[in-house]
Amino acid sequence: MAKLLESLKNWLHTEAAPVYPYPAVDIRLSKKLKLHIVGSIHMGTENMFPLSEILLEKLNQADALIVESDITDMRSPFTAGENAHVPLQERLTATEYALLLSHCQEIHQEPTQFDSLPSWQVALILQATQAQCLGLHGRYGIDYQLLCNAQSQQKKIIELEGIDTQIELLLTLPEEGLALLRDTLVHWRTNARSLQTMISWWLDFQPNNDVTLPKTFSDEVYHILMEQRNQAWSTKLRSLPDGYYVVAVGALHLFGDGSLVDHLRN
Repeated sequence: MAKLLESLKNWLHTEAAPVYPYPAVDIRLSKKLKLHIVGSIHMGTENMFPLSEILLEKLNQADALIVESDITDMRSPFTAGENAHVPLQERLTATEYALLLSHCQEIHQEPTQFDSLPSWQVALILQATQAQCLGLHGRYGIDYQLLCNAQSQQKKIIELEGIDTQIELLLTLPEEGLALLRDTLVHWRTNARSLQTMISWWLDFQPNNDVTLPKTFSDEVYHILMEQRNQAWSTKLRSLPDGYYVVAVGALHLFGDGSLVDHLRN
């Protein structure tokens, strides 16, 4: 019977689900290849520091920490673009531009400063600034804290992509990421609520509660930024040497349609 249960767990590619005080899933890809996958939030609040002792112990036991990219690398991923850009007022509809003006006023930014930037970069700046205005900071982000802990004990760090690859991906977005900017403007309030939800998961996680997040991407953007990356990460994780790994990916990659967990279990 014991051998039968062991075979069944291998077939399901998942361990019996323990309860953690934070969003996480244990996946076993083979008898000797195990993953502890954490739903990270890249910016956090001061009361999210320090990390759970349970998670820190998982990291201590791990052969390596796996992250989307090493964000402790202080190099700026942005370079001065050579392409000229039309002003945002010409890229957006009148309704969208009105939203931009409203959101910029809320986060105390001058909208015309973004006219020289590609749309995807404007979207990322708006999202990060919104998070900062809500009291979030990068140094309290889950992956940043994990990276600092791993570096302090000279733990091996593996990047699923790296910052340069992420920028290359953004550069491939149609119309320089205009759809991403539009999503950011239209789903502004929903994004703010999602940030608060993800923070609550790390402060008082209730595993029996609904852990889904609203979809704030258009289908095209979701496919490129979420589904395609989840599939690529799944392939990379399956190719790892035998061992035990802590994996930190954005919470949006952990839950929802076409999630990383779905790809690993399939």
